[in-house]
Amino acid sequence: MYTKNQKMNAKKLIVSFFAVACMILLAATVSAAGVTNNLNVKLNDEDVSSNNLAVIAGDTVNVRVAFNSIIDSSDVTVKAEIEGDKADVSDMTPSFDVENGKRYVKTLNLEVPYELKDELSEDITLTVTVKKNGNVKTVKEYSLRVQRPSYEANVMSIVTANTVDAGENFPVDIVLKNIGYNDLSDLYVSAKISAIDGVERTVYFGDLVAIENDSKDDDSTTTNGRIFLQMPYDVESGIYTLEIEVSNDDLDLSKTKQIVVNNDFPSTVMKAGNDLLIVNPTEKLKIYKVVSPTSESFVTVPAGESKTVEVSPDSEDYTVNVLTMSGELVGSFTFQSVEEEKSVTSPIVVLTVILAIIFLVLLVVLIVLIGKKPEKAEEFGESYY
Repeated sequence: MYTKNQKMNAKKLIVSFFAVACMILLAATVSAAGVTNNLNVKLNDEDVSSNNLAVIAGDTVNVRVAFNSIIDSSDVTVKAEIEGDKADVSDMTPSFDVENGKRYVKTLNLEVPYELKDELSEDITLTVTVKKNGNVKTVKEYSLRVQRPSYEANVMSIVTANTVDAGENFPVDIVLKNIGYNDLSDLYVSAKISAIDGVERTVYFGDLVAIENDSKDDDSTTTNGRIFLQMPYDVESGIYTLEIEVSNDDLDLSKTKQIVVNNDFPSTVMKAGNDLLIVNPTEKLKIYKVVSPTSESFVTVPAGESKTVEVSPDSEDYTVNVLTMSGELVGSFTFQSVEEEKSVTSPIVVLTVILAIIFLVLLVVLIVLIGKKPEKAEEFGESYY
């Protein structure tokens, strides 16, 4: 027979087990229910629940997530994700608090991955997760149709020397691929360095067919070409941006690459004392016109050589200009006349001579004064008679 106290302890134990079981069941129910049972997702203001929404590869889409909370909690996050073969694209909100029965709206942004290989379009999965710290979460998946842009090309490669010398005629090899939905007709490709005048050239690359029209016996989705650019001889050394632009009536895109330019002779004309040094680093003979206030002469400099030009002084400061045969100014230099130099130095010389004379006179006087002995004073005494 159980005593009264034993029966009471048994009842308390049963009640405790029942309470624990209820708490476990409640937790399991909440975990199963998640954070919400009313999740609404829109992509670019369009409902995605129909699973027939199409998006364009490479576009950034707006994902709007709205839900009614069925729990009171903190540290809740909303995440949108598209899983790709090469990389996953996702966005997640900062943590926030929710109250039971209240509605919340969060906005995220995703860039649709571009992983189409040989297809014009394919299905991808958008996953939206509303999660509380731990295992309490609500997850929904939606099917999207991703397709190629209507007109799109990709600059697959830009091959050129990393370092180019001034005056060099260097090639730029470019490979293009049609990654769009439709054919690309009459493509033009430009290569240029905007920071240097005249370094630009445009070449016709022809047509590129779309994936669905490509065959071994037909045109290809890829093409390649070469563009030659002439680097000026007077360009400054430094790092420059090479720009590749691809365009037609439906397309306009660009891609860049950094190159280094070296130049041992950034200026073809230099001042050397009272002379001019003219350098010709090119592979052709150059003729320059040297113009001063009193004369005009032509100087011929063979390819790869230099020449010193004597400049005749004038009675005043003078400027000497060096021009090409087409009249383009190469350099302008100011010289100081010989007379001017004398007029500047003459007063200094005169002042120096005067100071030297004064110094000598003072020195002689000083020597005379030191060498002269003082006379003895005349002595007077008293006489007593």
